[in-house]
Amino acid sequence: MSTSRDNRPQAVLAMRRDLPPRLFDRPLWNRLHSLVAVAPDLVLDDFDASAAGTAALADAEILITGWECPPITAAVLDAAPRLAAVVHTGGSVKAHVTEACWARGVVVSSAAAANALPVAEYTIAAVILAAKGARALETAYRARRGGIDALTEYPGIGGYRRTVGVVGASRIGRRVIELLRPFDFEVSLYDPLVDTDEARRLGVRLVDLPDLLRGNDIVTLHAPSLPSTRHMIDRAGLASMRDGATLINTARGALVDQDALVRELVTGRLHAVIDVTDPEVPPADSPLYDLPNAVLTPHIAGALGNELHRLGACAVDEIGRYVAGLPFAHGVAPHELEYTA
Repeated sequence: MSTSRDNRPQAVLAMRRDLPPRLFDRPLWNRLHSLVAVAPDLVLDDFDASAAGTAALADAEILITGWECPPITAAVLDAAPRLAAVVHTGGSVKAHVTEACWARGVVVSSAAAANALPVAEYTIAAVILAAKGARALETAYRARRGGIDALTEYPGIGGYRRTVGVVGASRIGRRVIELLRPFDFEVSLYDPLVDTDEARRLGVRLVDLPDLLRGNDIVTLHAPSLPSTRHMIDRAGLASMRDGATLINTARGALVDQDALVRELVTGRLHAVIDVTDPEVPPADSPLYDLPNAVLTPHIAGALGNELHRLGACAVDEIGRYVAGLPFAHGVAPHELEYTA
C-alpha cells in the first residue's frame, strides 16, 4: 500500500463539486482526514480539468467517488498508476467503474447498502398509507370540505392482513421485507434468483410475477433496471392487478410501461405511488401530475438532505477498513453488475 510522507494513503475526491460538504460533516471530515491525505478543495468532476487534478491523480491510491464522477477509463488509470481502490459514496458504480478498473485489479466499494435504508423507509410509508386509503380519503376530504364517514364510505381500507407483493430481493427489497415484519401484512416475493429455502428464511411466499401482480393489494418494485427487466410490468400485468390495488415504484422508471400505467390510472381502477419515471422527469402535459389516484414525487426516496451523511459515514468506514488492511464490508464484484442496478 503506497503512502504519503505522513504515512496516510493519498485520496482524491471525484464527484460533483457541491457534494463533499453534503456528504461529510465536520466530524466525518475530521475522521476521513485522520485516515487519508485528501484535499477538501480539490474535487474532480472532469479528470482532464486541471494540472492540480492531474498531479493528484498521479499520487492517488484511493478515489472517493460520488454522483457525476466521470468514467474511470484506461487513460485515467494510466494517469493514476498507484490507484488501488475506489470508494463510492453512492449506490450503483456502473456509470464510472469501467472494465479497465476490474482488469487492473482495483478494489471497489459502494454505499448502496446505506442508500437502501431511506428507500425502504419511503416504501414502508407508502405501503402503510396505501393500505389505509390515505390518498383517496385526502382527495375526497379536500374536494368535499366537509365530514367523511370513513367507516361507511371506505369499508375496505386498513392494513390488517393486507397482501403486499415485493418484486426483487435486492438490498432494498430485503430491507422492505424486514421492515414489514412487525405489521400484519401477508408478503409474497418474485425474484428468479431466490429459491424456496431462501424465501422461507426471508419469511415470504415465493410466487411468479403474474401471480404476484394478480394476487396482491399492494405491489412494490425493487428490481434492477436491466435489458431483461425493461417493462417487466407491462400492459397485461397491470390489467391483471386487482381493482383498487396500488403499485409503488421506487426502483427505476423503465421497469414499468408508463403509457400502460397511465391508461390504467386514468380509469381510476388502480392507484400508484411513483418516485421514478421514464423519462426521469415526465413531460409537462403528463396526466401523472394531475391524477388524484397517483402520488408523484421527484425521485426523493433515496438519500437526500441529512441522509447523505449516512453515505459519507459508510464511505469513511470502508476507508478505515482499507487502511487497516481489511476487506471492504460493502465490496462490489464485477459479476454482481449483471443483476444489480
